[in-house]
Amino acid sequence: MDLEKTISNFKSRGFSVSQFETGSVAAAYLCGAIKGTTVGIGGCKTADQLGLYDALSENNTVFWHWRDSSPDVRAKENSAEIFICSANAVSEDGELVNIDGAGNRIAGQVFGHKKVYIVIGTNKICPDFDAAVYRARNVAAVLNAARFKKNTPCQVDGKCHDCRSKERICNAMTVQWFPMMGMETEIVIINEELGM
Repeated sequence: MDLEKTISNFKSRGFSVSQFETGSVAAAYLCGAIKGTTVGIGGCKTADQLGLYDALSENNTVFWHWRDSSPDVRAKENSAEIFICSANAVSEDGELVNIDGAGNRIAGQVFGHKKVYIVIGTNKICPDFDAAVYRARNVAAVLNAARFKKNTPCQVDGKCHDCRSKERICNAMTVQWFPMMGMETEIVIINEELGM
């Protein structure tokens, strides 16, 4: 993994980048940068590990379907001024790869917010685009299907089968090459293994 190359390529694509040694320092940075606004969090194990819901709720109105089961919470996540998610994988060339089941997380990543923060551990960085797609499908998606106790073929042998299972959670994949028009995107890189 070439971290400096990854950061340089993200910047050359127009993303802003912040780098932190630990998750606790990154969480403190985000709490300092995000105040007095609305925040949506997409399905994000990394945000959960960093305790972002509770920390950001001290100074913001935060919407997250992992903490709120009201029927309109996902719509509120996606109409918030700030959106936080992670990526299933990123390439050293600065490409972000995400797979989603319901679509709220990938929709929030690419539309409707003043600013998006994509928070990743260095374990998500892959040498190239093909490796990033492989990781998203055969590592992150498999681990997420196990976490949600889905009855899918990947739970038998740990690899994606592009299955037709009714419990499939891999319904769409996005690749983001540049920040979306009119929406700032900041990549927050943490020098730890985080998320799936």
